[in-house]
Amino acid sequence: MARKKYNSANDEIQRLTSQNNTLQQQVNDLTSSNKSMSAEYSSYKTDCEASQRKLEAYQTAIQEEFNKQAQMEHLLDSAVQDFAGHGVMVYAKDGRVFVNMEDQLMYKSGSSKVNEEGKQALAAIASALNSYPDLQVIVVGHTDDTPFKGSNKDNLSLSTERANSVVRILRDEYSVNPDRLVAAGQGVYAPVADNTTPEGKAKNRRTEIILNPNYQKIWSTVENKQ
Repeated sequence: MARKKYNSANDEIQRLTSQNNTLQQQVNDLTSSNKSMSAEYSSYKTDCEASQRKLEAYQTAIQEEFNKQAQMEHLLDSAVQDFAGHGVMVYAKDGRVFVNMEDQLMYKSGSSKVNEEGKQALAAIASALNSYPDLQVIVVGHTDDTPFKGSNKDNLSLSTERANSVVRILRDEYSVNPDRLVAAGQGVYAPVADNTTPEGKAKNRRTEIILNPNYQKIWSTVENKQ
């Protein structure tokens, strides 16, 4: 009887020992898993905090750029006051600053050569541009829909030549950094008024100088600070 009780107790001890070992292994596994999850969480938290700092840096840089644009708009508006009655207008739209110049100020009909009054306006504009060297400058030429007669030139090529002439003057005569300058022609394809009236045609014959934030430079600056 004693031997039987001894064997039974021994079996129970072995069962409990095995059960304890299994539970201990489960505890070890859970501890290891918890450490792994804690490490993953810590890494995730660090990444989130880094992303948040980068986002805030981008937002700050962009806001600073918008502030520059507002200052530039005011400066340009003051610079072209003498030409306000000659078809020059400064305004902001969609996060960009526009200088709109009707061709009565800039060119003779059908010509891409900028006249003296146009050069004077560009001199005033260039002075403002050079005060804010980080803004990109896009010059876009536009025409009305009246086709050329007796010439191989079309409206699209004329608008492109006019934009090129403005870029050359800004670069060569008024020292605007050419890395900032882009020229483009849209011909008849972006009218702002009705081409069926003389007044509408006059508004469509224009050259735009568009100032953009240099987003690539903003991203590079922020990345280099991280």
